[in-house]
Amino acid sequence: MALTLQDLMEAANAVVPRIDGARAQALVADGALLLDVRDAPELQKAGHALGAHHIPRGMLDFRADPASPFHDPELNPERPVVIHCASGGRAALAGKLLKDMGYREVYNMGGLEAWKAAAGPMVEPVDPGM
Repeated sequence: MALTLQDLMEAANAVVPRIDGARAQALVADGALLLDVRDAPELQKAGHALGAHHIPRGMLDFRADPASPFHDPELNPERPVVIHCASGGRAALAGKLLKDMGYREVYNMGGLEAWKAAAGPMVEPVDPGM
């Protein structure tokens, strides 16, 4: 039987705890990686959390595997990771992927608004001008 999006989301939410922006900020202050999995145009339009590391969800598999030639050294299975996207769906799926790849401590902050709601510092988008 084929999996549905609902099946995938339920599986992800079962293994990746959802946290609020204040808890995310505390984890980041303790050394966790804040990972933004939105696409580049979303960052350009909405800005990003100060200090967030950006890897689009579609590239996460390649960046997370230490054996990959595309590995990102910011990703370490022993380092806690707090993931966010625009609303939390992609962050949940990305978190499940990291858990499946052996990352021990992974959290879903949901969307960027959770960071903002907790007064997290932001890098605002650049005004494209006229």
